[in-house]
Amino acid sequence: MENKTVKSPVPPEIETTADRRRVPRTQLDPGRWVAAAIDVLAREGIAGLRVEVLAKRCGVTKGSFYWHFKDRRALFAAVLEHWKLGRIRDIEKTTAFTPGEEFARLNYVIEVYGANRNRKGMDIELAIRDWARHDAGAAAVVEAVDLYRLECTRKLFVAAGMSDGEAKSRSLLLYACVFGLSLMHYDPFDSNLPQLKQRIAERIVAA
Repeated sequence: MENKTVKSPVPPEIETTADRRRVPRTQLDPGRWVAAAIDVLAREGIAGLRVEVLAKRCGVTKGSFYWHFKDRRALFAAVLEHWKLGRIRDIEKTTAFTPGEEFARLNYVIEVYGANRNRKGMDIELAIRDWARHDAGAAAVVEAVDLYRLECTRKLFVAAGMSDGEAKSRSLLLYACVFGLSLMHYDPFDSNLPQLKQRIAERIVAA
């Protein structure tokens, strides 16, 4: 009779001992692997995303990884999808508005993205963008997120009474400003940075 290899129903991180009695250890689901990968990506970039590194960081064997992912590329795809969906949710939440409050919401968008309160979030964003410089799949995901960002704010400017052409230019200007500020060291440039940023915001959203 032909012998067939049957995949164990138990992930490697909780596989049994020699006598087949289960001895639970740390159990990881795909989401935990993706979260660990994103943390490494933010710190070390795409070059740091190695199965050995992640397994050691999570305190499990490489076998655990291959239980959940076919290969390293499958993990990469999961990381990109997780980041994309997370960005889209945040964009929708940030740009949601009630009719009549468009300008207030546009100022809020600038405040949220310009505040740079989430350093880790920016590190992840920069790591993803650096990855996109060398990988077509990552580039496609970044492009999709950027276009969604621009489209959501374009709709806000249109709802505020601007023409489509003007709305597009203001939308691009808005993100060029907030992302540019996140990359620059400008604290000594002005003694009252909050006021300076407010003047910039007023120019971007002015009717």
